[in-house]
Amino acid sequence: MAADPLTPAVSDRICRHMNDDHREAVAAYAHHYGGCPQVSAARLVAVTSEWMDLDVDGQPLRIAFDHSLQDSEDAHRTLVAMLRALPG
Repeated sequence: MAADPLTPAVSDRICRHMNDDHREAVAAYAHHYGGCPQVSAARLVAVTSEWMDLDVDGQPLRIAFDHSLQDSEDAHRTLVAMLRALPG
């Protein structure tokens, strides 16, 4: 099965999945990669080939990826790798 290009619809699907099933990971991205010391609520808003946009306690936050994402599979691998790279 081929990976999907990162269209707005695919971004919405990724965001829904992360916000519904991996809220702690989204908060961890905001804390570690976004430099937010305190995170009460974090929501993934969009995923593009270059960055992810989050809403952290009502404030927008953009976190750039370390490479340009090619497709939905690359997005999945990258988000998992970012989470695994976190300390502790």
